[in-house]
Amino acid sequence: MVPKKVFFIKGVGRDKEKLKSFELALRNAGIEKFNLVNVSSILPPNCKIISREKGLQLLKPGEVIFCVMAKNETKEPNRLISAAIGCAVPADRNNYGYLSEHHDFGMTTEKAEDYAEDLAATMLASTLGVEFNSDSSYDEKKEIWKISDKIVTTRAVAQSAIGDKTGLWTSVIAAAVFVCEN
Repeated sequence: MVPKKVFFIKGVGRDKEKLKSFELALRNAGIEKFNLVNVSSILPPNCKIISREKGLQLLKPGEVIFCVMAKNETKEPNRLISAAIGCAVPADRNNYGYLSEHHDFGMTTEKAEDYAEDLAATMLASTLGVEFNSDSSYDEKKEIWKISDKIVTTRAVAQSAIGDKTGLWTSVIAAAVFVCEN
């Protein structure tokens, strides 16, 4: 079973119960009606990236679906939380790519996206033999990836939220959801 398609989602939920807060984040993302199985971070060869809307149309309620998910939660008022998924696609689509999951505190959506995208590209670059200094800035690394012609595209999706000021649980998720067509 090798997924042929993938789409990206994000969501946030708040509730007095931790589990319900997570459920509400799944609802906000549109994937609450599926049985989710977390998998590791490989983007299959020739896996097509599709829109969230198209991906959700291809799935049926109750279906077991595979995903790479990042999640974070807090009950601490005003605490900034984030969850992000990064994606790095090789120029040769017959090779596999990488997905990265990142969850952090105090990181904005934009910073979480940049970090997750950088992480996925770094993992892919290391398997492709693209050399660079790991302490290089994101822009410096991106330039090296472009020059190497081995990484064609990177992307990320992230959700951040500030912990509810009244102490409700706040949950954030980001995920790459796979579609396995028969």
